[in-house]
Amino acid sequence: MAIAFDHHLHTPMYFFLMNLSILDLGSISVTVPKSMANSLMNTRSISYAGCVAQVFFLFFLLGADFFLLTIMAYDRYVAICQPLHYERMMNSRACVQMAAGAWISGILNSVLHTGNTFALTFCGGNMVDQFFCEISQLLKLSCSDSYLSEVGVLAFSMCLVLGCFVFIIVSYVQIFKSVVRIPSEQGRHKAFSTCLPHLTVVSLFVCTVAFAYLKPTSSSPFALDLVVAVLYSVLPQIMNPIVYSLRNKEMKWLCWNQRSQTGVRLG
Repeated sequence: MAIAFDHHLHTPMYFFLMNLSILDLGSISVTVPKSMANSLMNTRSISYAGCVAQVFFLFFLLGADFFLLTIMAYDRYVAICQPLHYERMMNSRACVQMAAGAWISGILNSVLHTGNTFALTFCGGNMVDQFFCEISQLLKLSCSDSYLSEVGVLAFSMCLVLGCFVFIIVSYVQIFKSVVRIPSEQGRHKAFSTCLPHLTVVSLFVCTVAFAYLKPTSSSPFALDLVVAVLYSVLPQIMNPIVYSLRNKEMKWLCWNQRSQTGVRLG
């Protein structure tokens, strides 16, 4: 809301940040409220339609989230390594197209996985050993070899994720090379303190997703599966506002200023 209503923040970086905040809010809302409601009501039930919806929206939002993080790394690369070309390469039309591409890619990714998963025949019971409907756990309930098609799609998706991750790493390597040439120590510290937390959150997400979906489905205990699921489906969405917003001086100043304007004067 702060970015949408303040014209000073209508820049590519904050436009992508606004999209990221919407995706983070959506993805954490897919799993956590239902899990909390089940815990309060002392039940573990979810309807079949609810399970389908969880898989669809989680893969849609997480996929779009990661594609957007890739775009944001590219935005920082152009801003720091090619500043003279920034306005031409990151104009408003290009930004809208890239953000739309991230959302559409997330939807296509989700449709592919959801369709493949729920086209399977399930006969292994109805107990999913997870706090939400996770595809890797649903595949355990399949009783036919057709689940191999979804395994292939998961492997393909992981190749895309790893490709984006390599792109992010290369972008940040180029950024770091440019940063070390900055004469100001304060400028170098600011750049490193901004980029390193970004890279840490992205690395955590990629590593935990790869572990959750590439390991054999019956090789790990429930407690480990639960921790890994929290690490990729909850923790990055909690960390992103801290890394991208709460550590940003402009965002902190704007939010404090709006809070002061909406306050009530006593006396």
